[in-house]
Amino acid sequence: MTAPRSFSAVDVIRTKRDGGRLSDDQIRWFLDAYTRGEVADEQASSLLMAIFWRGLDAGELAVWTEAMIASGERTDLSSLSRPTVDKHSTGGVGDKVSLVLVPLVAACGAAVPQLSGRGLGHTGGTLDKMEAIPGWRALLPPDEMLRVLDSVGGVICAAGPGLAPADRKLYALRDVTGTVESIPLIASSIMSKKIAEGTSALVLDVKVGTGAFMKSEADARLLAETMVRIGEDAGVRTVALLTAMDEPLGRAAGNAVEVTETLDCFAGRGPSDLVEITLALAREMLTLVGISDDPSPALTDGRAGEAFGAIVRAQGGDLSALPTSDDVRVVPAPASGYVSRVDAMAVGMAAWRLGAGRARKEDPVSPIAGVIVEAKAGERVEEGQPLFALHVDDPARVDAALDALHDAVVLAPEPPALRPLVLDRIAV
Repeated sequence: MTAPRSFSAVDVIRTKRDGGRLSDDQIRWFLDAYTRGEVADEQASSLLMAIFWRGLDAGELAVWTEAMIASGERTDLSSLSRPTVDKHSTGGVGDKVSLVLVPLVAACGAAVPQLSGRGLGHTGGTLDKMEAIPGWRALLPPDEMLRVLDSVGGVICAAGPGLAPADRKLYALRDVTGTVESIPLIASSIMSKKIAEGTSALVLDVKVGTGAFMKSEADARLLAETMVRIGEDAGVRTVALLTAMDEPLGRAAGNAVEVTETLDCFAGRGPSDLVEITLALAREMLTLVGISDDPSPALTDGRAGEAFGAIVRAQGGDLSALPTSDDVRVVPAPASGYVSRVDAMAVGMAAWRLGAGRARKEDPVSPIAGVIVEAKAGERVEEGQPLFALHVDDPARVDAALDALHDAVVLAPEPPALRPLVLDRIAV
């Protein structure tokens, strides 16, 4: 049903500014008019700031998300023979889970339409990691995406311009108006794209800790509960896991170095924390679509690795040409002891300063720059033993990266108590 066209943008802004509840028609009209250019950026910015301070109730949020989906296309995956399930992470340092998870779940019989994004600041983007593979294409037309999904069971690609265009415009505004840190706006942004992509089930990996967007478990839990409710209300079976992001996930933070670590997982050499999180998410995804297989054997018996290779080849990539750095700098331990803490934010900033990340969405990234964490929490090091290995693209960036790592590791005489990686499961 088309919303009335008789509203005033100023009246909508005032309603929310003064703590009122936006009507369903007000929301639908505003997002439709903004997407079509009839509402100015400054007016949309004002409404975003009002929402930032006043919030959206559950009913408003459901309609807001629905209107963002309705602003564009909705992918139809009903022609696929496999059940469809996707995963979304709120982002962290060294989070290459999607690269391992998509082919693993595909190898177990599901179809995974993983629409991913690029990194910004200290957090890496899945598309940036995959684009370190020469020839790999992030942009696939809808018909090609369906063919790849049907043939190999998984795809990792960018969302097309027709998917939730209202969100694309609003996200750009939030980034420059200080309104990113709003749980209703974060939740609707993520879920509008995931629902529009057409998947029947979704697992959310909501990170919490020093290297995550959500620093406190309470905030992460609220975001997870909000997104699960949006998904279920839209008919998408949705579960969320709260997972720790106090130190980098795995040992590699960068682009090509994270692809290499992905390949290590398929060869049985994956870091234990990365493997644990990946398998936990895979089990949730398979359960949601009624597949009872244990994903553990498929991770290392060749099936997941073959599926990853098939996905890469289907999107034009050549893993044999994965680039590496000829300039690797080692950061030694200043003393002996047990590593009690590796600051994820510091490692992410170091990788960013080496060139692995971007400050603005249009910035280029280096495929080879990155940081390898040689000693993680709970491990013992001797004085002079490597703590980090910096994979360098531009030597002029090294000093800034070293500054970021200056206090990144805390050493102690005794092994630390480590908190669980999976903190909680959120479902309706």
